[in-house]
Amino acid sequence: MLTFHNPLHAGHAPVHEFFRGERVPCFETPERVFHVEQALRERGHAVAVPDTDSSAVLAQVHTPRYLAFLQTAWTQWLQISPHNAQLQPFPSVWPVRTLRSDVEPANFIARLGLYSMDNGSPLAAGTWDAAKAGADAAASAASKVSRGGRAAFCCTRPPGHHAGADFMGGYCFLNNAAVAAQTLRNQGAHRVAVLDVDYHHGNGTQSIFYDRADVLFVSIHGDPCTEYPFYLGHADETGEGDGAGFNLNLPLAAGSSAAAWFSALAVACQRIAEYRADALVVSLGLDAFEGDPISRFALTSADFSRLGERLGTLGLPTVFVLEGGYAAAELGTNAVNVLEGFEQC
Repeated sequence: MLTFHNPLHAGHAPVHEFFRGERVPCFETPERVFHVEQALRERGHAVAVPDTDSSAVLAQVHTPRYLAFLQTAWTQWLQISPHNAQLQPFPSVWPVRTLRSDVEPANFIARLGLYSMDNGSPLAAGTWDAAKAGADAAASAASKVSRGGRAAFCCTRPPGHHAGADFMGGYCFLNNAAVAAQTLRNQGAHRVAVLDVDYHHGNGTQSIFYDRADVLFVSIHGDPCTEYPFYLGHADETGEGDGAGFNLNLPLAAGSSAAAWFSALAVACQRIAEYRADALVVSLGLDAFEGDPISRFALTSADFSRLGERLGTLGLPTVFVLEGGYAAAELGTNAVNVLEGFEQC
């Protein structure tokens, strides 16, 4: 399976984040992709650089105002003071209920809050370049599949599925899965299914496609009553308008067994089959792994092979997009297990 990697991902390397009120070293680090790329090469998989510019698709997925902010955010931060090059900006205020979000504030930290859903997604000097190259990799993988490839893998970071049309969050800035799905639509797929298997609900992807019938979103994730992102991912969210009935959330209690997880996967696959999709995008979060430091499911490395095999039986042209997974040393094994399990079918 051809992999498109992100040659600029290491430019996004913030040092610390806030986790449960504490300042801690970042969980989402360049080492995550280094481990995956090493495993890919050791097991004989080809890795290519992106060959598709995602700019036009990004304009379909994200709002112009948000893209303009994200592209210039670090420059804006440095314009306040050159000493800010040594600091990481974090939002401290957000436009919650009754507050206006239509007017962009002049204050940078207020603008950052306008475009953020949390304070756990730190910016760095290379964030925009890394995120844009990741979107290029997602568009490249989707274009490869559209041209007749059975499957392709987008191996990138930062991840994307928490990023909405006009906000960042959960380490995510540009929504790579949405870029892949929209690219497939643009290149001839009438119906695209997106399956998100990350431990944390892909709230950004859901919100982007929530009122559309041409993209089915299905997610297996930790119950948002107790797990991030908390405010989306409940089972009663089924789509609206033209998208009514085309959103399926399968939340599971923290600590759920692998058996319970695979039962949910069976439901997800049945819905995808009923949808009669022309192509599939998999938001490949690997933090359902039993050793993940910030998640609470119980899949083993062997279970990820089983996941790949089950997805292969759907018989769909498939784009895999790397999302979360923070047990960095095992990330490569788990990712390649999914891809090789898929290829066995």
